[in-house]
Amino acid sequence: MARGLNVLFGPAPRRGRRVAWFLLVLGVAGVHGCVTEGVVDRMGAGADDAATPPRMEVAYVREMELSAPPPTAAPAAPPAPVAARAVAHVRKPKPPKPASAPEPKVVEAALEASAASEPAAPAPDETMVAAASAASAASSASLSAAATPASAPASAAAAFEWPVSTKVSYLLTGNYRGAVNGSAQVEWVRVGSHYQVHVDFSVGPSFAPLITQRSTSDGEITAGGLAPRRYDQDIRVFTTTRPRQTVMFDAGYVILANGDVHPVHAGMQDTASQFVQLTYLFSTRPSLLRVGGSVDIPLALPKKVDVWTYDVVGEETLSTPFGPLQGIHLRPRNERKPGTLSVEMWFAPQLHYFPARLRFTEDADTYVDLMISKPPQMER
Repeated sequence: MARGLNVLFGPAPRRGRRVAWFLLVLGVAGVHGCVTEGVVDRMGAGADDAATPPRMEVAYVREMELSAPPPTAAPAAPPAPVAARAVAHVRKPKPPKPASAPEPKVVEAALEASAASEPAAPAPDETMVAAASAASAASSASLSAAATPASAPASAAAAFEWPVSTKVSYLLTGNYRGAVNGSAQVEWVRVGSHYQVHVDFSVGPSFAPLITQRSTSDGEITAGGLAPRRYDQDIRVFTTTRPRQTVMFDAGYVILANGDVHPVHAGMQDTASQFVQLTYLFSTRPSLLRVGGSVDIPLALPKKVDVWTYDVVGEETLSTPFGPLQGIHLRPRNERKPGTLSVEMWFAPQLHYFPARLRFTEDADTYVDLMISKPPQMER
């Protein structure tokens, strides 16, 4: 066992640093390189283990076949809810304290209009919640209108059909003072308009992993894409489970894991749902993936809210265990501080724009690479 630890984490004096670095990698698996090595030790207001939505289970019976990129699709109305669900009670947050950092930037005119229409008073009372919800709905409608060219009637494009429940598996490789290995998966599950996205990481052997992380986004499918309601993140190191981090979306406001409260902007995602939301955006607006273009996505992270911009840098052929696969390479534009991670993504048009590769890099000798290991598995 000691030898195994040395192979993965190095000599004993270096193990602590190596474990800390892997926690950083796992912590930014959906955060896109913008958290530090510290792990938030408390959950957001109103969240508790008893209110955690149960994990939806499905049976995967077939593999996704490679196909030509789907035709441009118009956003469709969300599927009808299968049944009314019990919603966890969330205490109305207290007025947020004046922030020392500037408010999140708004990247589109529609978002600016939304921000301008928000109530001036920070306390999220009944009036403020209603106004914020109306502003969010208005900005979503503006964005949807902007996404459809004026010269093309809505009926000219086929309606977008959300994929059935799908699981994408990855092989984890990397380097940190020596080779490291593991596995990961992104699982998209939906029943009617209810969805869940699960992102799981494991470092070490599958029968006895040394570090694991599970992130879950739970929410609803809407005409504008995914609308998260709750995000949970759990990390386990050896036999120690870290305190859960929870982000709650409630009536126009998002409550972060550190207790901060921010308005919800149109299209805002959490660190797990963003992968499937990008799949939706690229399916309905493939022009976003033209080389030289960019895509913006507002993110509610456990400790902050920000808008991330990704530049489309090119199309590459990925060598996967099941053959060559075309991937469109996106790279984050946001400046990063020395010692933090940069995360790049490759989306595969042949696999309905699901991510085929993710790479987390600190420097040339410190990185983790996730490469799709087999064709995605599907429910039916």
